[in-house]
Amino acid sequence: MNEIKIYKGLIETWRKFLPVSKKTPVISLCEGNTPLIRAYNLERKISKDIELYVKYEGMNPTGSFKDRGMTMAISKAKEEGSKAVICASTGNTSASAAAYATRAGMKCVVILPAGKIALGKLTQALMHGATVLAVDGNFDDALNVVKEISAKYPITLVNSINPYRIEGQKTGAFEICENFVPDFHAIPVGNAGNITAYWKGYKEFKAAGRIKRTPVMLGFQAEGSAPIVRGYPIDKPETLATAIRIGNPASWKQAEAARDESKGLIDMVSDDEIVAAYKLIAGTEGVYCEPASAASIAGVIKLSGQKYFSKRAGSKKLKVVCILTGHGLKDPDRAIKVSKTPITVKPNLKELMKHISL
Repeated sequence: MNEIKIYKGLIETWRKFLPVSKKTPVISLCEGNTPLIRAYNLERKISKDIELYVKYEGMNPTGSFKDRGMTMAISKAKEEGSKAVICASTGNTSASAAAYATRAGMKCVVILPAGKIALGKLTQALMHGATVLAVDGNFDDALNVVKEISAKYPITLVNSINPYRIEGQKTGAFEICENFVPDFHAIPVGNAGNITAYWKGYKEFKAAGRIKRTPVMLGFQAEGSAPIVRGYPIDKPETLATAIRIGNPASWKQAEAARDESKGLIDMVSDDEIVAAYKLIAGTEGVYCEPASAASIAGVIKLSGQKYFSKRAGSKKLKVVCILTGHGLKDPDRAIKVSKTPITVKPNLKELMKHISL
């Protein structure tokens, strides 16, 4: 009888690339191993010069890429004897931290900016039993107070300034490279930990001899929340893409290093461009992501309009991977706002067929 092989999560899969030992209690929800989907329909609409792929991180256990870093952060906190963790969050971090803390038998405290969190994310943190507190301010205010609390009290900070978060998130790059090395890697940029992590992953895979080259990194911020692009912190960042509504990214310098070392760029896209991409990926490929995720698609569309890819294409199409950071169900209110209202009709064939085109 053949042995059944069960996927055990990214720490067990990529252990030799991670700062763990036999003493590390692995806290996992079998995160990682997310789909890499060829977006045939969308690439035909964007450019003849690219092959477009999406790395659908919304298929992680709590619905976002944050689970990659959280399995590492919580496992190491547990190893160090911590009884509680804390984070500031625009939503996805809170959901992930609460779930993994619960899995580990630890307490979780979440500090959110009041009134600025998508409903789907808030309900996750609450359901997983976290202590959720809303502050009268933005994400940057929440992060400042969380750093102060963790410095004074025995509670582990699990935001992306925790280095173990970056270690876990870099495994997304390994998974992509198991298939191929992209020419370009497009990614939303909020607190900038993810672009930092992916670039770290690509460099480590190259250093280990697993790949021969690294991709060009393309980061995209929301226009109303684009401190890296503008070159200064934004006191009151605004964008409907709540996951990247951050005015002073914790990994700012590391993101600039990823951009410069890869000879890439960090640009910004408008909320209108984000919404258009958000609807386009769902309507052409059947892939439902949250608005912030669509910043990567919007950015590729914008660059294509500027002939960015056509100027660099040779005889072969360029492989472009877009990271879709979270599932669309994270922010159902936004989907309802940008979609058509269902039509109410009488329950008979004649009336129904007036609205059905075949």
